[in-house]
Amino acid sequence: MDPTPRPALRRSAPAPVLALLAVAALVVGLLVTLTPATAQAAPTLLSQGRPATASSTENVGTPASAAVDGNTGTRWSSAFSDPQWLQVDLGATSTISQVTLNWEAAYASGFQLQVSNDAVNWTSVYTTSTGTGGVQNLAVTGTGRYVRMYGTARATQYGYSLWEFQVYGSPATTCATGNAAQGRPATASSTENAGTPASAAVDGNTGTRWSSAAADPQWLQIDLGSQQTVCGAQLQWEAAYATAFQLQVSNDAVNWTSLYSTTTGTGGTQTLALNGTGRYVRMYGTARATQYGYSLWEFQVFTTTGSSPTPTPTPTPSPTGDPFWGDPSTIPPAQNVVMVKVLNRTNGAYPDSQVYWSFNGQTHSIADQPYLDMPANSAGRMYFYLGSPNSKYFDFIEFTVGAGVFNGNTTRVDAFGLPIAMRLHASDGYDVQVGETQSVFNENRTQFFQDFVNAVPQEFKVLAQTQAPYRIIAPGSDPSFQTGGANAGYFTSYAASVGVNAPTSDVFGCAGVLAANAGECAALNRHVATLPQSQWSDPSQYYKAAPANYYAKFWHDHAINGLAYGFPYDDYAGQSSYISHANPQWLEVAVGY
Repeated sequence: MDPTPRPALRRSAPAPVLALLAVAALVVGLLVTLTPATAQAAPTLLSQGRPATASSTENVGTPASAAVDGNTGTRWSSAFSDPQWLQVDLGATSTISQVTLNWEAAYASGFQLQVSNDAVNWTSVYTTSTGTGGVQNLAVTGTGRYVRMYGTARATQYGYSLWEFQVYGSPATTCATGNAAQGRPATASSTENAGTPASAAVDGNTGTRWSSAAADPQWLQIDLGSQQTVCGAQLQWEAAYATAFQLQVSNDAVNWTSLYSTTTGTGGTQTLALNGTGRYVRMYGTARATQYGYSLWEFQVFTTTGSSPTPTPTPTPSPTGDPFWGDPSTIPPAQNVVMVKVLNRTNGAYPDSQVYWSFNGQTHSIADQPYLDMPANSAGRMYFYLGSPNSKYFDFIEFTVGAGVFNGNTTRVDAFGLPIAMRLHASDGYDVQVGETQSVFNENRTQFFQDFVNAVPQEFKVLAQTQAPYRIIAPGSDPSFQTGGANAGYFTSYAASVGVNAPTSDVFGCAGVLAANAGECAALNRHVATLPQSQWSDPSQYYKAAPANYYAKFWHDHAINGLAYGFPYDDYAGQSSYISHANPQWLEVAVGY
């Protein structure tokens, strides 16, 4: 692809009328019919300003969001290859009556319109190989949430480009009064005691209750048994209520969408109107009104299908996906070396619009662009931020990418900022994960910092406090382990016992006299330096006694397959999170909180 951005190709005809495409489906197997038609008086515009994503973008000036911003002077354009797609999330199941595509000159001669309940499994509802570009008005009969234009053949040498992508219709409005949550399976982040289980909040008895541990955040979640359109909820709080909480929905109990958020909760009985779809519904509490936990007499959920839905079996994970990593078959092929997809695994703490990635001058939220087509580069870093592009909540991965090979790793050499995990897949079937375990992603941040404090000796506890709540820093960066600090002598005697004259900070950082001796530096950090060198590569001997790098040990204990980069030469004896493979296809990066 030509790296030089091309100018927009303008037609000589008058500027086309605003319009767009889309459709989404609520029920698996729903039949949606499309027939080309003259545009009629359109009902409510549903797609404008909604989250839009794409398989690729031509450059930073042509993002997916530009096709749903209502401005015919901005546009989405893709990479110069087939296939490519643009998708919009309507936020909730809606009745769709009209779709319009407003093409720039780089239009599709072949494309499909597809609908999905979950943005993973797609059904084609319209197909053409004779697209004409311009403004295409399509009458639509159906209901759904997600819609995408899936381009299979370009009319020009450029990519696909849309000025606007719009969906018209009306949101579903009938809300049943039956409690869809009653008697359904309920789980929680914690319980105060055995007498206040999660199930007590959905048993229909206002004399029993769920209550949590006295910490923030906490959550209570209900499995409705099948995907439902959620239109309301009622929270009956005990005296220990939430001043700040979110109501969230999910199709997989991993990826959450917030339907309601407040920081001024009043307790008592709160009846709230909602609009979203999902199988799972959760109350996610972030601030308590009392010194106690969160406590609910009843948590009722109202849906457009009423109470007692017919449960659907929990799906068996397919070989191509699981609830944490999702379905990688939707990842578009790379035009450069490897396609990177960033996953929001913050458990609802941050929406996709507040999860950012940054690389080589590009910065995007994953709501705008979840993909990066990674080119060959030397000694690169990709940063991830939560909340804003310059937030103090950040972390990164490191890599060197060749013409046909990926070399990279997660790292805790400097600090821990966010839970990070990577999954690399190559054309020969190589598929490897590194980084923090999924249990780390599932744990709330406050508790995880406390886990570190509980796991390490007294000298290391300060590392989780110096820059809390943002970072757990490496010991070599903390003043207490540096010259003049309280722990400056932590490693010096042990190092001297094997003939190494180095300050403690140099041992942690493999610097000074240890900079050129990976084996000895690793042995000192792992407390095996006094053993025969043949045992320096035996992980069963590591960290058995002090002094040792207990900061690094903690990351190994919380890493996939025990592999982590806790200090610069942690790759000695193959103990680091470094992965390398030829002909990579895609890399998923999970970002937690």
